[in-house]
Amino acid sequence: MKQALEKSRIPTNKAFVVKELIEPYFDNHWHFHQEYQLFLVLEGRGTRFIGDQMKPFREFDMVFTGPNLPHLWRNDPVYFEKDSTLTTHGIVIYFGEDFLGNALQEKEEFETIRLLLQKSLRGLEIVGSTNLRLRSMMRELVHSQGLESVLLLLQILKIMAESEECEAITKVGYTNNNKESEKDRMRKVYEFVTENFQKKIQLSEIATLANMTESAFSRYFKSRMNKPFSEFLADVRISHACKLLHERDINISEIGYESGFNTLSNFNKQFKDRMGVSPLVYRSDYQKTLE
Repeated sequence: MKQALEKSRIPTNKAFVVKELIEPYFDNHWHFHQEYQLFLVLEGRGTRFIGDQMKPFREFDMVFTGPNLPHLWRNDPVYFEKDSTLTTHGIVIYFGEDFLGNALQEKEEFETIRLLLQKSLRGLEIVGSTNLRLRSMMRELVHSQGLESVLLLLQILKIMAESEECEAITKVGYTNNNKESEKDRMRKVYEFVTENFQKKIQLSEIATLANMTESAFSRYFKSRMNKPFSEFLADVRISHACKLLHERDINISEIGYESGFNTLSNFNKQFKDRMGVSPLVYRSDYQKTLE
């Protein structure tokens, strides 16, 4: 089991670490750590959870997270099936606050990067032309060594720092109130919900899983996620519905049922409350972006 706050991923003789990940599925444990992390998905689909936000991910999803911001890239259920031949592929970069000694925090030449690091505490999704530009640079970084690799990482950070295509992920004011000792409890909650959201989930079920009373779990969950459990569950279902609207040509009512909503009216209402438009309009708007 991976630890939520574990010893540094960066060896003492290295300034940073870059890894190419090729596995049947991404690490499916909710966790957080002390390093900054830039992660690029090259292959694989599912739902990502970062702080208080969840969102479908697919190829070329790129996210920059600051220290101790909880995150999880959970692949779709099909990746975990016994006979699955699917593969995930990603590139991850880890570096610490002491990446360049005290220079990042103290020297004026690094002011723009210092501001970027502050913004990363909320998580940043890298989109548009910046995303496209950084993909090739991250691929190149995997095969770079020595001073060349440090200079390339600085160039990546510079591009992000100067870009207007780095979108904040968590809500303003979000703070991670989770403790290392609670990592297994929250992991169980995430796993249970992502595996069972299509069914009816009782609060009593999830409270028992967390070894708490219903009222205690409700208070605990809201303090950690900045939202009630019922809202979190609805968000997971809406996120799945968005994915189906992108990927499958089936009717709206079927999408609602496959996402865990018992009635079409409830699905339409909750979808519009969260996404601002009806499922039908959402699908139409998405299809227009592909034309």
